[in-house]
Amino acid sequence: MSARRAWVGDLVRDGGGRRAIVTDVRAGGTVWVLRPPTGGGPYWETDDPDSLEVLAPSGGGDKR
Repeated sequence: MSARRAWVGDLVRDGGGRRAIVTDVRAGGTVWVLRPPTGGGPYWETDDPDSLEVLAPSGGGDKR
């Protein structure tokens, strides 16, 4: 969906339409960990980063 692959700190929309912050990329770059953008709450994971639409980049630069 997104031309830019989501990374830690980015605000994204997942394939189910939920807004989230990417908090971690694990397992050698195969699992993206997401949390709600506000209020904490449970986290969830995806192994399909192409399903994440970057809504707002973190602004921290590309540190991959």
